[in-house]
Amino acid sequence: MSIKVIVSGQRACFTRPEMKAERVSYDVPTPGALEGLLKSVYWKPAMRYVIDQIVVFNPIEFTSVRRNEVKSKVKGSKMKAQMKEAEEARENPDKTIKTDPRIYTNSGNEHTQRASMILKNVRYGVAFHIELTGLRCERENKECNPLRKHEEEFVRRCRKGKYFRQPCLGCAEFPAEIVLTDDFTQEKVCNENMGIHDLGYMLYKVCFRDGGHPIHDDWDTNIYSDEAESRFYRPVMRDGVIDVARYREVVMC
Repeated sequence: MSIKVIVSGQRACFTRPEMKAERVSYDVPTPGALEGLLKSVYWKPAMRYVIDQIVVFNPIEFTSVRRNEVKSKVKGSKMKAQMKEAEEARENPDKTIKTDPRIYTNSGNEHTQRASMILKNVRYGVAFHIELTGLRCERENKECNPLRKHEEEFVRRCRKGKYFRQPCLGCAEFPAEIVLTDDFTQEKVCNENMGIHDLGYMLYKVCFRDGGHPIHDDWDTNIYSDEAESRFYRPVMRDGVIDVARYREVVMC
């Protein structure tokens, strides 16, 4: 089953990995970014989104902004230490949690100002389908059709405007609006996007090597490797349409 949605927003930033100091956006969204956007509406470990087509309706326009960003990252070691202390505190009420992994920016030392080249006034059509990962949910009824169940649940949540977190276009501060549609022909592609446009090498998505399976398939401990690799592809936009499915077999690491 192919599902189609219209995604729009005032600003977007799909950062090129080769430009990290000063952020510069790709001309169009990456399939991985769109998968993350769809996951904010509905997602289960038993399913995954596969982007088939991207339609760029509005002209590709850039604007430059400067933003205050945080220098540091939350340390995973502190997060694990806090989780361990919280577990011990549940068993022993007298024990207090001392580790605080949060980053406080009120002092001003953690702030840095960076310029960003972002997109503005974006509107995309996204066609995708859902596949099963083989990781069955414990509450999932084996007698039902799980694929159809996930498709209907996404459509239901999207129609009601429900989501687990605010859908965004690359960055959390750039919210997106998602609307279901039956056909993209109701929308008009701008003249600037007509013709053939080679978009060059782009990030396809970042893939976890374990595929969602724990180490040694030990589901009791649920320890994952967290190793990932970036995959790239070279799409061509024809009359505003990027046929992602056409390039899926030639994705490169």
